[in-house]
Amino acid sequence: MDAKRAQQICDSSDTTNVMYNGSSIYIEHVDQDKGMATIHPLDNPTQKQSVSVDSLKEQ
Repeated sequence: MDAKRAQQICDSSDTTNVMYNGSSIYIEHVDQDKGMATIHPLDNPTQKQSVSVDSLKEQ
């Protein structure tokens, strides 16, 4: 996924299934300049991490 699409998903009120390492995640924030996203698993909102948007897959 590219940073622009990740930002669109983050800004959208629609639910979009996004995967990271085989787990469904929620995108909290996108840094388009750095190509990074702050995410957490849908089932564990406290487990935040920063990952490259390239590693995110839209389903």
